[in-house]
Amino acid sequence: MTRIHPTALVDPGAELDASVQVGPYAVIGPRVRIGAGSSVGAHCVIEGRTTIGRDNRIFQFASLGAVPQDKKHAGEDTELVIGDRNVVREFCTFNLGTVQDAGATRIGDDNWIMAYVHIAHDCQVGNQTTMANNTTLAGHVQVGDWATIGGLTGVLQRMRIGAHAMVGFASHVNKDVPPFMTVDGHPLAVRGVNLVGLRRRDFSAARLAAIREMHKLLYRQGLTLDEARAGIRGLAQATPEAADDVALMDGFLGSSVGGIAR
Repeated sequence: MTRIHPTALVDPGAELDASVQVGPYAVIGPRVRIGAGSSVGAHCVIEGRTTIGRDNRIFQFASLGAVPQDKKHAGEDTELVIGDRNVVREFCTFNLGTVQDAGATRIGDDNWIMAYVHIAHDCQVGNQTTMANNTTLAGHVQVGDWATIGGLTGVLQRMRIGAHAMVGFASHVNKDVPPFMTVDGHPLAVRGVNLVGLRRRDFSAARLAAIREMHKLLYRQGLTLDEARAGIRGLAQATPEAADDVALMDGFLGSSVGGIAR
């Protein structure tokens, strides 16, 4: 039994594993590759140099691999790369990268991406993230592993959302969001540590205590960012179990260009 609906238009140049399912009226271009076990819903358009991994479920009306919404784009050969086991709901739009950046928009594995999410050119999305309905990522945004972004949230160009962070509903993200933090609002404000998410991921009591101490150093003691970073680095010796968490936070703070939500 064929897995490609007879009304779908799949270019002969496309590379689809024999197990891929393609729904009615879908359009798949010549430079698309889709891995085993993935499914493409009705009326989807997948174009450009787009690579999609294994066991992804792409719901109806998604548009993946279209040219960037960037006036500088002049037809350069860029790409969209999507990993494995992602769920992409209705009306999502993911664009190709640009030569002004790495030339690729990348989405990792096991992401839960709800309806009407826009992921613009050159975004880098990690693994196990959740983006609720109408999340909009402008160009060059980075989203760390396990981050959660609430619905109707807009993220400004080149902003970063750290691993394990939680962004609340209808937020305006115009500063970097440090790992482990919960933020929301317009203007954006830090509300505390994402304790619910961290506990769901089985963070130990010692790790949680160290992360709460990072929050205090950053937001409760009136320290400069450099002073807070020095205090955070000291937590690795006090709590060796949290050394990786400390390194993650310190590296994030040290590489911020536009400033952090504070």
